[in-house]
Amino acid sequence: MKSCLHRLGCFALLSLTLWACTGLVHASPDAAKSTPVFSIKQVEPGWQHSLPREAEAATQAYLDRLPPETVARSNAYFEGGYWLQLWNFLLGLVVAGLMLRGRASARVRDWAHRVGRKAFARDAIYGAVYMLAVWGLTLPLTIYQSFVREHAYGMATQTLGPWFGEQLIGLAVSMLLGGVVIATLYAVIRRAGERWWLWGTLTATGLLALMLLLGPVLIEPLFNTYKPVENGAIRTAVLTMAHANSVPADNIYEFDASRQTTRVSANVAGLFGSAAVRLNDNLLRRSSEAEIRAVMGHELGHYVLNHVLKSLAEITLLLLAGFLFTQWAMNKVLARHGGRWGLAGVSDVASLPLLVALLSVFMFIGTPLINSMSRSAEMEADYFGLNLAREPHGMSEVLLKLAEYRKPDPGPLEEIIFFDHPSARTRILAAMRWREAMGTP
Repeated sequence: MKSCLHRLGCFALLSLTLWACTGLVHASPDAAKSTPVFSIKQVEPGWQHSLPREAEAATQAYLDRLPPETVARSNAYFEGGYWLQLWNFLLGLVVAGLMLRGRASARVRDWAHRVGRKAFARDAIYGAVYMLAVWGLTLPLTIYQSFVREHAYGMATQTLGPWFGEQLIGLAVSMLLGGVVIATLYAVIRRAGERWWLWGTLTATGLLALMLLLGPVLIEPLFNTYKPVENGAIRTAVLTMAHANSVPADNIYEFDASRQTTRVSANVAGLFGSAAVRLNDNLLRRSSEAEIRAVMGHELGHYVLNHVLKSLAEITLLLLAGFLFTQWAMNKVLARHGGRWGLAGVSDVASLPLLVALLSVFMFIGTPLINSMSRSAEMEADYFGLNLAREPHGMSEVLLKLAEYRKPDPGPLEEIIFFDHPSARTRILAAMRWREAMGTP
């Protein structure tokens, strides 16, 4: 029976992989032809100054510049993401089930014990193999979600070879770091005993903070090239805003995101003194100076308002609740199935698939709350950016560009549940209310 289930799982995985790869060759061109090209209606210079003073009317005038076919394209792309959230969640549970039911996880643990000399090394080896297994089992969905679908909507710029090369780099990084993180977490769990949920939370938060500190310096340059922005006017404008708000940045950097995507984006990455102001080349190429000032005012707001540290505090509380739930649920599940799966308890590294599955259930149910916390921070950064850059039209123009991959005008409940950023309507309305209150053109 186990052999039959194994063959069936392999056959299903192979079929899904072949389906995805067939889509690369045949389905993608047809999908690209049937998907409208993203566009925004162009306006005459000075159009913004002729807008109604009333915020609601001005907001609608902006949204009316998105043609119906563009709105339909944006809605279809973003709403498809709702289903992908569900499929990723369910696939994660399937992966955990496969690793537990066939005692695969216990066998990997036993092998790691034979190979590694010390407990930390054994757990790190297990963690690396676990990351590899998850990567391989979820690869078909990753191919569809990150390659096939992005090409179908005209937002991906890589061919399969370079894209898959970056996936392999990401795999190597995740195996290395994942092994260390998992070994560290289980070392703490063993030492903490029944209070592992508390110390596990603190450890996970500390590791996340370390990643935020080192990620922009050690990991992100593996995928993109970062160099100082050459444009004198933009560089001066952004650094002036940064220095006026005590952001410790001596330069601003651009990175070649156009190698992978057409999306516009920017960020202020790092913690404490490692902060770096970064714009992608799509933003520089597709946006005016007013739009870039508006975007960077928003990003500087995240730094000045300490959103990274506040988010870490919020994540800590979420993890605390999540680990408490996981402890309760793992004790129940292990008491019933632990022996059959070859698991010795919560402190057994082979129980990691179960811990991840239960924690993902908690986080999936908490998605509306998590998204609402993120939206709140984004809205605060918007207001900070408006007051700093004083570019309500620049912000509104760039928000129209974000409709390339984000539904511009959702319903209220839809926005609460699925949006980790406020919608274009919400954000443009805030910009137009700022304009109305401040009496700017």
